[in-house]
Amino acid sequence: MASPPSRLRLGFAGTPEFAAVILGALLERHDVAVVYCQPPKPTGRGRKVKPSAVETLARSRGLPVRTPTSLRGEAAELATHHLDVLIVAAYGLILPAALLTTPRYGCVNVHASLLPRWRGAAPIERAIMAGDQTTGVSIMQMDAGLDTGPVLARVECPIGGTDTGGSLQQRLASLGINALLQCLDRIGTIERKPQPDMGVTYAEKIVVADSFVRWDSPATDLANRIRALNPRQPAFCMVQGERVRLLFAEATNGSADGVPGTVVALDRSGLVVACGVGRVRVTSLSLSRGSGKPMDIASLLNGYPDLIRPGQMLGSPT
Repeated sequence: MASPPSRLRLGFAGTPEFAAVILGALLERHDVAVVYCQPPKPTGRGRKVKPSAVETLARSRGLPVRTPTSLRGEAAELATHHLDVLIVAAYGLILPAALLTTPRYGCVNVHASLLPRWRGAAPIERAIMAGDQTTGVSIMQMDAGLDTGPVLARVECPIGGTDTGGSLQQRLASLGINALLQCLDRIGTIERKPQPDMGVTYAEKIVVADSFVRWDSPATDLANRIRALNPRQPAFCMVQGERVRLLFAEATNGSADGVPGTVVALDRSGLVVACGVGRVRVTSLSLSRGSGKPMDIASLLNGYPDLIRPGQMLGSPT
């Protein structure tokens, strides 16, 4: 296969901030002819329709943007751009087989896991929720399967005990950029290694039920879940009929101290709650009332001293 030019003509398909970071880096090194992202959706407390991070960046740079709800029949449109490669990162739609072979060198995916572990929609959150100590980024040549194509490059990344879905996403995006740019420099000759059959797991899409705090869970599992879902779709519990979003928590030493969901201790250092096994200390949360911005427990006690008290039972969503 002939060597590619140093500056490639690319298409890009992605939606969230993770993808926008990668798109921004590509624009510094290559020519991006067209950008695909999911249509704007209602977000936030007011449910206002807001364009995605990728759409916002693309339009600010004057790039053509397409937001189809399906890619069926899109191969002919894509072919008009005469692409060398279509880069895909957290796009959210399945690419039809006809699209995969339209660009000169096909479609390359930046996937936030060490494939074949955590194929699918939510690899970052699922890795933290599972208690994984290591994850990474795989640069993959896309085929007709779900994240099953051969891998061009893999970069490992440790998962720290204080990582949230947001902090891990930022590190993985940076690693993904460097790996992707190196792969594009050798896109015509780089080795494409088939994924092994062993070690396959699937990162199911995050749904509303994933955010329900179940206090009868082991403390370690619950703390991992709380950190993993921040900020994408924060975990929450009910307090006096109000939804309280839990943004950061850690498992602590000690017995459960009573019925799961019972507030064991509350001071400016944290909110300690009994779990099925052990307890968690919540140190950051947000409320439906007020500004809805994240706050530490000291701010909660200053602004809403009567909302939560020691001995109180915190509810689980139904």
